[in-house]
Amino acid sequence: MEPLSARGLPRLSWIDTLYSNFNYNTDGYEGDGTEDGKSQDGSETLPYIDESPTMSPQLCAPQGPDGEAVSPTPPEGLPPGVRVCKGLEMKKLVLSGFLASEEIYINQLEALLLPMRPLKATATTSQPVLTIQQVETIFYKIQDIFEIHKEFYDALLPNIQQWDEKVTVGHLFQKLASQLGVYKAFVDNYKVALETAEKCSQVKVSPLLSPTALLYKPIDRVTRSTLVLHDLLKHTPKDHPDFPLLQDALRISQNFLSSINEEIDPRRTAVTTPKGEARQLVKDGFLVEVSESSRKVRHVFLFTDLLLCAKMKKTAVGRHQQYECKWYIPLADLTFQTLDESDTSHSIQVLPEHEIEEMKIKISVLKSEIQKEKKAPKGQSRVERLRKKMNEQESWLLLHSPTIPFRIHNKHGKSYLFLLSSDYERSEWRESIQKLQKKDLQACVLSSVELQVLTSSCFKLRTVHNIPVTSNKDDEETPGLYGFLHVIVHSAKGFKESANLYCTLEVDSYGYFVSKAKTRVFRDTTEPQWNEEFEIELEGSQYLRILCYEKCYDKSMLNKDDNEIVDKIMGKGQVQLDPQTVQSKNWHMDVIEMNGIKVEFSMKFTSRDLSLKRTPSKKQSGVFGVKINVVTKRERSKVPYIVRQCIEEVEKRGIDEVGIYRISGVATDIQALKTAFDTNTKDILMMLSDMDINAIAGTLKLYFRELPEPLLTDRLYPAFMEGIALSDPAAKENCMMHLLRSLPDPNLMTFLTLLEHLKRVAEKEPINKMSLHNLATVFGPTLLRPSESETTKGQHITSASDIWSHDVMAQVQVLLYYLQHPPISFAELKRNTLYFSTDV
Repeated sequence: MEPLSARGLPRLSWIDTLYSNFNYNTDGYEGDGTEDGKSQDGSETLPYIDESPTMSPQLCAPQGPDGEAVSPTPPEGLPPGVRVCKGLEMKKLVLSGFLASEEIYINQLEALLLPMRPLKATATTSQPVLTIQQVETIFYKIQDIFEIHKEFYDALLPNIQQWDEKVTVGHLFQKLASQLGVYKAFVDNYKVALETAEKCSQVKVSPLLSPTALLYKPIDRVTRSTLVLHDLLKHTPKDHPDFPLLQDALRISQNFLSSINEEIDPRRTAVTTPKGEARQLVKDGFLVEVSESSRKVRHVFLFTDLLLCAKMKKTAVGRHQQYECKWYIPLADLTFQTLDESDTSHSIQVLPEHEIEEMKIKISVLKSEIQKEKKAPKGQSRVERLRKKMNEQESWLLLHSPTIPFRIHNKHGKSYLFLLSSDYERSEWRESIQKLQKKDLQACVLSSVELQVLTSSCFKLRTVHNIPVTSNKDDEETPGLYGFLHVIVHSAKGFKESANLYCTLEVDSYGYFVSKAKTRVFRDTTEPQWNEEFEIELEGSQYLRILCYEKCYDKSMLNKDDNEIVDKIMGKGQVQLDPQTVQSKNWHMDVIEMNGIKVEFSMKFTSRDLSLKRTPSKKQSGVFGVKINVVTKRERSKVPYIVRQCIEEVEKRGIDEVGIYRISGVATDIQALKTAFDTNTKDILMMLSDMDINAIAGTLKLYFRELPEPLLTDRLYPAFMEGIALSDPAAKENCMMHLLRSLPDPNLMTFLTLLEHLKRVAEKEPINKMSLHNLATVFGPTLLRPSESETTKGQHITSASDIWSHDVMAQVQVLLYYLQHPPISFAELKRNTLYFSTDV
């Protein structure tokens, strides 16, 4: 088969027999008049595919004297005759033309589906026209493609009908591009479908087979859609919200066409089952396998009848890369394993989290250095060295970060353990395998030759080409967001039965996903109304995921593996964090659809420098945004009441909470506590005892963040930075102790109180998973931060991607130093301060 081009897929010579009996029409559709399949010289051709698919005669605008298109009715404020068929006006014309062709395409798909239903109906009778397998082979994925485009058409039509400058359509094209996996499955089956239809037409089983002549249409459509995306980008301003989404859709489409062209190769037909049937690749990706007590990155391939685990072979320079098969399991023999059934040798060694955080900081520093070297006159050679080093460190991070086990078992052989970073991926792999296992599968044993052929084909078949690290990405790709994402999870609907429901939120960071927040459980309902707001820290993040779970309260169902999530996933979905959309001041509302469930949420983004910008409160009667010396003087104590009470409550019932201070509390609860402390409500203690502990921890963090001046003061910030950079331990200790004694009394006593508290939290690290380094990462940039005047000089934070580089690393190290070298004992603190002052 020849490669795809802008003119479509060339017809194979043996297809003509298939067309010989066709003379087919459907109501409302008479074809496009070009499907006789013959050129003037009688040779076989495919219909001509217009390379300017967006031009439609009835949609072309009038032309001016110079031949340029003009608007027949100029917008208000523009003189008659002015050229406006550029930018958004031309974009509307492009979309209108595409919408018209989309309607024709949907009709063509309907024509293709029309004979499928009667053929299926007769397949179950005593005199079938075709077997069920033949029908499903010929019409494979056509119904799915029809539904995708019908949904796209219905969503695009009202936007064109109500066109104005605020209309956005990029998300529709991005969603359409994201579903190209269905087209891949269609293309994989394309030759088999045509061969099956050819055999059926030779025996002249039925004139109903005539619409099979339209089988090339889906392949034609992808090429045409890609050309339209080029036109849309040409006429979309770069600052328009659609631009990055259309760019992403174009990238996906082009990658898809490139991969199809690579795969249309005679050697691909060698990928067959022992029965001679086509073996299709369903899913592949890089997973971390625990093998012989060590972690290895493997490329895992899920085929229609087996799962294959491979690694890339080392080859000489200039030689084609190849995979080496480590093992495979026929899906008929594959089962999922729980800890109780698994080999006890499968113990999961987890690195201390501070090592993971330290590696993140090193990677951020390298990113910052790469950006600086790119601007240097002769920095290219150093950039390549830095990239290589960053690739090594990011690969290390991806290898050691995952902790969620995914166990599979060959019922006639060994068990295998993979580690994933998210329950999302584990669920995807399980669902894909279980869907294939619903078919009538037979166990297979591959000969050494068959296994070698299959493994060799993996290089061309793969859809995931590189491990997901920054150094493998194009420089022009979106770098991601650094700062805070505010998310409100409103509600969900679509559940068939009442259940105890909650959601978790994940964002990507350094190539893998991390769980950041969790709603409360809404009990016994089909329509949960959470309306909970969360503040999620982003570190170069590009995606937000929402997973919806049914809470399991049956203790007999609990798994003994701490890392296993026993609650049932009801649905999952993700959205791309488009910078232009989420960075607006207004909330952006969206819906994620997952397995028939719809979760409604809103989000907005705040950059780190803006979120930490300290704005003094106009009300000096409160505590938030008020100088700490004003609050302590009013309260007649050395440590603010809010700090003491939050610490006391966390130590009373939150010190064993996993992720305390790292997991976000519900924003509405935090705001309620903030108001209570600001107004000195008498019910504060009652509120604290009833409030979720993560909200109390969040309130304490918010208090320090909103101080008009950071706790360790603007004045001493440069000195702290210089002190922590000293290499001589004695000099560093003298400097750091001197700086601490230089703090005003309220700042010093509050800082010491917080240090003692964080040390007690860290002592429970085996339970709460919060080490000193984790706590320093959470509090460091909040307690110690450059003043706005220092920032504007460009001496510190220079760009969003530098947030987690030199300055933040130093801020974390300052707090970590004091946590590891406590300057004063808590007992001495009690004796020498008014810490236990009773007045509020």
